[in-house]
Amino acid sequence: MSPVLGHNSPGRDLKVRYLWLGLAMLAGILALAVQLYRLQVIRHDEYTAKSVSNFVKETRILADRGMIKDAHGQILVQNRPSFDVFVTPAFCERCDTEVLPRVGQLLGWDAATLTKAVDDVKAARRKAPFRPVAVRIDLRRDELDILSAHLRGLSGVDVVAVPHRAYRTSTVLAHVLGYMNEISERELERPPPDGRPYQPADYVGRAGLERSFEATLRGEDGVTRAVVDARGQSIAGLQWLIDEHEVLPKPGNNLVLSIDMRLQEVAEQAFPGTAGAVVAVDVKTGFILAMVSRPGFDPNVLTGRVTAAQMAALAKDPLQPMIFRPTAQHYSPGSTFKVLTSIAAFRSGQFSPQSTATCHGGYRLGRRTWRCHLDRGHGVVDARTALQKSCDVWYYKVGDTLGLDPIAKVGEEFGLGQPTGIGVVGEVPGIMPTEAYHDRVHKRYGGYMKGFALNSSTGQGDVNVTPLQLALMYAAIANGGKVWVPQLVRSIEDAEGKAIRSFEPKLARQVELKPEHRKVLVDALVSVVNEPGGTAYRARLEDVTVAGKTGTAQVARLGAVRLKTHQMDYWLRDHAWFAAFAPAEDPEIAIVVLNEHGGHGGADAAPTAQAVFRKYFDLKREDSARAAGQLPVAAAPTGGVPVGAQSFAPPSHILSGQPAPVRAPRASPQLVTSGMTLPAAVLVPAHGGTTVPASAPVETAARVPVRAPKVAVLPPASAAPTTQDPQPVVPGAGSGEQPEGPTAREATQDSPVRPRDVSAPETPEETEPTLALPEEGQ
Repeated sequence: MSPVLGHNSPGRDLKVRYLWLGLAMLAGILALAVQLYRLQVIRHDEYTAKSVSNFVKETRILADRGMIKDAHGQILVQNRPSFDVFVTPAFCERCDTEVLPRVGQLLGWDAATLTKAVDDVKAARRKAPFRPVAVRIDLRRDELDILSAHLRGLSGVDVVAVPHRAYRTSTVLAHVLGYMNEISERELERPPPDGRPYQPADYVGRAGLERSFEATLRGEDGVTRAVVDARGQSIAGLQWLIDEHEVLPKPGNNLVLSIDMRLQEVAEQAFPGTAGAVVAVDVKTGFILAMVSRPGFDPNVLTGRVTAAQMAALAKDPLQPMIFRPTAQHYSPGSTFKVLTSIAAFRSGQFSPQSTATCHGGYRLGRRTWRCHLDRGHGVVDARTALQKSCDVWYYKVGDTLGLDPIAKVGEEFGLGQPTGIGVVGEVPGIMPTEAYHDRVHKRYGGYMKGFALNSSTGQGDVNVTPLQLALMYAAIANGGKVWVPQLVRSIEDAEGKAIRSFEPKLARQVELKPEHRKVLVDALVSVVNEPGGTAYRARLEDVTVAGKTGTAQVARLGAVRLKTHQMDYWLRDHAWFAAFAPAEDPEIAIVVLNEHGGHGGADAAPTAQAVFRKYFDLKREDSARAAGQLPVAAAPTGGVPVGAQSFAPPSHILSGQPAPVRAPRASPQLVTSGMTLPAAVLVPAHGGTTVPASAPVETAARVPVRAPKVAVLPPASAAPTTQDPQPVVPGAGSGEQPEGPTAREATQDSPVRPRDVSAPETPEETEPTLALPEEGQ
């Protein structure tokens, strides 16, 4: 039969079909080959690991974080054991409907806590089903007993011993030591500087030493491997399938601080203020010996899982416990600044130590008068008498003669208006105003006027310093002009206590300070403390010559009548300053005390420095005698302190029954101890249920021998302390009246402060003057 026109023959059509079928089969074989190559060659390691994880359970062994010690080995921060509850999603059968609700029932969870645990496990099941998820940290002893009794019926649930951070000093040194919390997703995406990757829910330092020395303190985690069944239970007979069962962790290194907790204890106890700072620095090296910031916060609370109510109480506290006052807040220095004005006067050649001024109780410039703190006046005073009696008129005359810039130049050389470089804690630069500064800030009101120089000459106006800057400034005067970079860490040790790195003193700059000028200043500062009539005469020591200067810096404008401190609203009281060094013949230690809204420098700041000086030299004699074998080595105290107990004594002014400051609100008692502090002699880890010796030596406070999985055991990420906030309770006016315009501290314009009347001083010491408004064009 002949083919029909327009149609293929049956044989040819069949051949075409066979051809297409063959091509399809060839394409399928090629695709299968490519896929097999991708799975077995390209992604071999990945799928091998996944297949192994189906029967091999890997558990991270958390490395011990390094300890933080004081200068004599007293442990301030260590690790403590804690029992946490983990759920491994891959091994948790009917997790959302049965297991987690049962765990919540045993532990007394509320609905919100249960919902969060379910959501966390669901999210982990999608991302990493074989990675344990922490659903409860820091079990109480009764909770541990209850859960352990029911653990066999809870698939995928483990109770693991995990080391947690323990800050033994509570609120003391909280800002310096810092705290830790959970690493964020954004941080996980960035490669770590030390090359050791983090995993979700890892601890990281968030403030202070914990943050600055994160790589040093952090150890290297280990791992354990075990063959398990589908429920995650270990199969003992199959452990031979694993070549390496355990890789041991490497602990982190220890930090040894320059702070002496014996000195810190005295500073904490002697400081009478509701808020303020104490800084003690080694004059010859710049290392910090003691550093008080009140109020503080408890890092044990912030390192745990913080509730919203706790964070709200901390944030709303008007005393701002998260602000580290020695470096992150600045204040008008008052009369403690007058030493710099004296140096500027001597350098100019227009003044000498013998130059005099006649004080009748004020200084006239244009149509206004800048008042001296002593209304009846000091009579004829030279440079030494002006500093001893704190006569403002002599310094007004210097400011009027020189202008502001020569004074500012000296201040900048001594480090004012710029960060100190301490690094561990946040700091503000302060303000050392110049004529250009006032032209910029007060441009709307005519810029710089001569009255600004009078204000700054006595440490008022827009001059602002941090307590640490002032301590380094007085240390530089004491040592002949060396401005040190302050340091808190003396050395780094390995886990066995062997020093692996030491830190040497760092010199920031050498200031030109002529010996004859320094001699006049030191002599005058000695007279402030040691001669009758000096404003700190009551704070002298019998066997040590202290050189120092009081300051009483105003935070509101003076009126026609002077009020006594206890008659004034707390927020309107003057700041009390005292800056000093000793011994005057060969200075070793410089101390600055700031008592916020405390009153007068001589009465409310100098006694604290006196107590610290006395303790420093007592300790020096004791340590020398002990080194010479004349005293026995101090033994560790017997007995114990319950972990987490508030075993501290309040400062003496609280025990004496003196009235509390007016309108000085306290923060939440769970987080802050504004008026009471922990003596260094009682250092206790917070939380837990064991008892440890108070002031335990290094030997008795060993690392926690715990190896546990590195899982989600951290609190929710919280913001680090704000260190740049302006002081919210200090009015913009410095000592007395200011030009009618904004001050350098813009945030103070809305402060709840009103003008006040001030009566005659209640003590012989100085109060800072009322400074008149400069006339336009002066």
